[in-house]
Amino acid sequence: MPAAHRKPTNLSLDTSLLREARALKVNLSRAAEEGVRAAVAEARATVWRAENAAALESSNSFVEAHGLPLTRYRQF
Repeated sequence: MPAAHRKPTNLSLDTSLLREARALKVNLSRAAEEGVRAAVAEARATVWRAENAAALESSNSFVEAHGLPLTRYRQF
């Protein structure tokens, strides 16, 4: 994976959390990036679910009414 471009950013953090992180030698930049990455992934998933809600509901309604399309081929 190619190296990502980095941009210095100012953050405001809880003072006691910052003190503890420094005492434990936590890499603050990496921890913040991982937290933001997780938040972005969660936000993307929320947006995707909202954008695809109609299709998901349609698919679920079809399965409720007709069962799974390939059920007869299941071997379990």
